[in-house]
Amino acid sequence: MHTVAVLALDGVVPFDLSAPIDTFGWARLPDGREPYQVKVCSAGPPGQEVRSGAFTVRAPYGLELLAEADTIILPGVAAPTDPLPPGVAQALCAAAAGGTRIASVCVGAFLFAATGLLDGLRATTHWLAAADLAARYPKVEVDPNVLYVDNGQFLTSAGAAAALDLCLHMIRRDHGSAVAAHTARMSVMPLEREGGQAQFIVHDLPPAPAGATLEPLLDWLEGHCERDLALDEIAARAGMSTRTLNRRFREQTGTTPLQWLHRARVRRAQHLLETTEYPVERIASQAGFGSPTAFRERFRRVAGTSPQGYRRAFRSGRGS
Repeated sequence: MHTVAVLALDGVVPFDLSAPIDTFGWARLPDGREPYQVKVCSAGPPGQEVRSGAFTVRAPYGLELLAEADTIILPGVAAPTDPLPPGVAQALCAAAAGGTRIASVCVGAFLFAATGLLDGLRATTHWLAAADLAARYPKVEVDPNVLYVDNGQFLTSAGAAAALDLCLHMIRRDHGSAVAAHTARMSVMPLEREGGQAQFIVHDLPPAPAGATLEPLLDWLEGHCERDLALDEIAARAGMSTRTLNRRFREQTGTTPLQWLHRARVRRAQHLLETTEYPVERIASQAGFGSPTAFRERFRRVAGTSPQGYRRAFRSGRGS
């Protein structure tokens, strides 16, 4: 039996802890046998109590379990930038040297990166924490747009529900699509979700400081983004040359006028996809895209999925 060790450190995120336990626990081989034995360990002695959100859990095993495991799961914790408890990094590195598969969930990537095992590799984490992970561990190539990254022996997942995507991927890798598909059905989860983590990222418009000279122009652009606006017209509206406009935009928003406008159009399209049943062609027009094709291409580039895929994931009210 394949042993999966889930390392519960103090402050472990409850969902990150339970998702791999349940997902691997649901798996069944064609003859009905359970392919995985899931065990929970802590950094303390066997029976150590660990805080986990609104409750505590008692981990039956200590770090010695990691030496016996075939797969180790690192769930996120409430304070992921805190130093690792004594012995954790050494136990993980020793397990890695022996060929054990290690996977992190959400901000568990910070724990993983702290061992040095992710140096030179691509990894992901919750999109809100991606910039911090990249800043703290510059040797790790952080990709905030995907649901998980598989480097072979080392894997990382994005935030929250992406833990399920990662676990299903590992089950499929271990036992094939039929076993993974059954596990997905038992988990009430699609085996593969359309798009990556990018579709969940809130793409805020780059703000201008309160009282900045561009603030009235930005309000006007957001209210008129459906128009075919050229740089010359935007500059004339602002009462300055295109060169000055570009410089002021860089100074006050960190981007260019047209890039800012593209982002405003995608935000409007997202709102329309979430709140209306308008066809894609109408949304493309109302959001200021020249054609449905241009809209689909720009939307996929920003959101990581198609407009229809985004609507299925985020449509409010009655299903479309």
